[in-house]
This record gives sequence, C-alpha cells and structure tokens, in this order.
Amino acid sequence: MTLKNFYDNHKNFACRNLLEYKLSPGIKCKFDLIWDKLGRQEDFFNALDLGCSGNSILHIFNKSKHNSYLDLALKPLGHYKTKKKSHPICGDLANLPYRSNTFDLVSALDVLEHIADDEKAIKEIKRVMKEDGISVISVPHRKKKFTQQDNLIGHFRRYEVTDLKESCRRNGMKLLKVFGVYGLIMKISVIQARYPDKTEENLIRLRDLYIKSVSFRVFWTLIVKLISKLMKVEAKYQSIKNIMNIGVIIKK
Repeated sequence: MTLKNFYDNHKNFACRNLLEYKLSPGIKCKFDLIWDKLGRQEDFFNALDLGCSGNSILHIFNKSKHNSYLDLALKPLGHYKTKKKSHPICGDLANLPYRSNTFDLVSALDVLEHIADDEKAIKEIKRVMKEDGISVISVPHRKKKFTQQDNLIGHFRRYEVTDLKESCRRNGMKLLKVFGVYGLIMKISVIQARYPDKTEENLIRLRDLYIKSVSFRVFWTLIVKLISKLMKVEAKYQSIKNIMNIGVIIKK
C-alpha cells in the first residue's frame, strides 16, 4: 500500500472535517496555543497549510487573504472546494507544487513525522516561504517515547528539540520559539493504541452524534472547552522532558 492510499483509506484521517476543532480537545488546544504564539491579531496575505487533512488551522482562524491547502490524501481536500479564498491541492510535501518565495505563513502541524525524507520537506518549506516569512511546525516529542501508536498512524520518527534546532541551522533559518503543545494528558494515546479499531470507530461515532444531537453538542462543547484549557495549562508549565508534542516557530 502506498502512503497516499494509507491516508485516503484510513478511517480517521480520511473522515476528518471542519468540525474537528469543536470535537477534539487536543486539536482545540493545539490550534489555540499556536495562534496565541503567532499573535492572534496577525494577518497574512498568502498562507499555506501542509498536511491540512480536513481540519486546517487556516480555515478555523481565517486570518489570511488567500489560503492554500495541501494534503497527500484527496478526500479531505473536498471540504475546502466551496470555501472562499481557498485553494486545495493534492500533492507531496517533499515536492511542493508552488513557486519559490510565495507564502507569508506556512504551517505543518504533526506532518514531518509522516515523511520519510523530512530534511527534503524542510528544504521545500523554506523554498516556498517569502523572505522574512514565518513557518509553524509541530511534531511528536522524545524519541524514546516511540510506541505502537506511532506505527499505527504512520510515524517514521519522533523528535528532540535539538533535532529541530540543528535542522534550522543547516537550512539557514532562524528558530524564534519552542513551546510545548501536549503534555502528559496525551499519554491517553498509548492506551488507544491497544485498541486501534475500537478507537477509530469511537471517533467516527462521536462525529455522527455531535452532528445529529443538539443536546449532546451542547454537552460536548463544554467538555472540549474544559479539557483543552487543562491541556494548555499543562503544556505551559510541564517540564520539557514530559512534553509529548512540541511546536516551533521559524523565520526565513
């Protein structure tokens, strides 16, 4: 099976949609943290989300004049076809179909770990960024924490902070910020890895229930807000050695 087929046919990845920010405490926590770090009042002219799936941070916060979306899987891109200012393309991050020096903002959230040649991908990110452009990247943290869950969702690796710092140095980019995204609460993913099929089925069931039931939607919205706030606080104050996912902001 090719990597493209894996993501096109994966129960969870293929079904993600623009509701995920409201459905998932983890996604809400991650997106809110990143937008805080970028500066919520910041506007960008051309922005690109790599590995956007069906739930892009660019669509959620809508702070760009033009949003470009790239994913290896075709199905999730359908969510953007009818949206204004949206330009979805199916493509490979290691060979981006964009001109050099195009984007003010490039996001690659939990994407690099899925790419065999991540160094080539980073070079491509730099190439399509404008001079003084910004890139925000998040990746799973701590190599020794690699588990069966990583294998199940197509990870080639986890990262150390030093890996990202060295990659920036090699590629002539400036590392502006390093921050925690997920702390120990995300260890729940280790439990989920023991029951992968059931986990995927539960996620699909959750999406359906959220759409169909108003009372459940109200209840779940409160749960998501509460848990995402707890996750943000933990990510802020947790020791870096216990951070499960890290984010970096890079300038060209």
